[in-house]
Amino acid sequence: MIPIRDRLPPPRTPFLVYGLIGFNVALFLWEIQLEFAGKLSEVILNWGIIPAQVTQIFSDAVSSGNPAAWFFLVMSIGGIFPALFLHSSYTQILGNLIYLWVFGRRVESVLGWGNLLGLYLGSGFLVGILQILAEPNLTTPLVGSNGAIAAILGAYLLCFPKAKIETILPLIIVFIPIELPALFFLFWWFVQQAFYGVGELNIEGAVNAFSIAYLIQGTGLILGALGVYWKKGRVLQLTQNASLQKLILPNRDRPLSERSDLGHKSVD
Repeated sequence: MIPIRDRLPPPRTPFLVYGLIGFNVALFLWEIQLEFAGKLSEVILNWGIIPAQVTQIFSDAVSSGNPAAWFFLVMSIGGIFPALFLHSSYTQILGNLIYLWVFGRRVESVLGWGNLLGLYLGSGFLVGILQILAEPNLTTPLVGSNGAIAAILGAYLLCFPKAKIETILPLIIVFIPIELPALFFLFWWFVQQAFYGVGELNIEGAVNAFSIAYLIQGTGLILGALGVYWKKGRVLQLTQNASLQKLILPNRDRPLSERSDLGHKSVD
């Protein structure tokens, strides 16, 4: 299933979404260049999240009490941010950027670019912390914006739970356009995670191992919903627009004068 766009009126120009897509694509092209040069594995090991390393640094800081060790711990945890923008496969970056494009534009209209950036980085960081806590002895690196994208999806679903998404269903060489409820992509996000190893870049050793730490990225859905909840008033203002209501609300919830199943345009 490939989501294309929702059926809501066009949002404001999503400058941040454009910027994030461009930045992620530029970094991925750099990764491809590093792959050809045989240097990508080193970069992933240095900048990916490796929970066992962070756990060891934390243990050393606690046992030694050395301020330098604590500073090194802070720097190691801060490495979660660059890991957000690295991807290990073509399917991972493609899937994440499609979700960012389809759902991020609408969330940016609700939150504004500054708050969306905070949601993206903040959720990605918190998901990284949860990954370390969930599997502290994991020795393989974790990279990608999966958790941040899950947060954007969670925010979208809280704001527009009844929206419809225009989708492409690929069947070998045939691409069938269909329309699916936005809530379907809550389920589909989890399914996609199993396929993000397809088209993997040439990285020595395992990366993004299908583990508890990898799956914990799903907590981004909750973080995103919580992050946008305070903007529900803004969503209500948007949905007061009659054309927007007609697209969001199912037929039974529309005013009687707009009910298509009544067979006439108005009710006396």
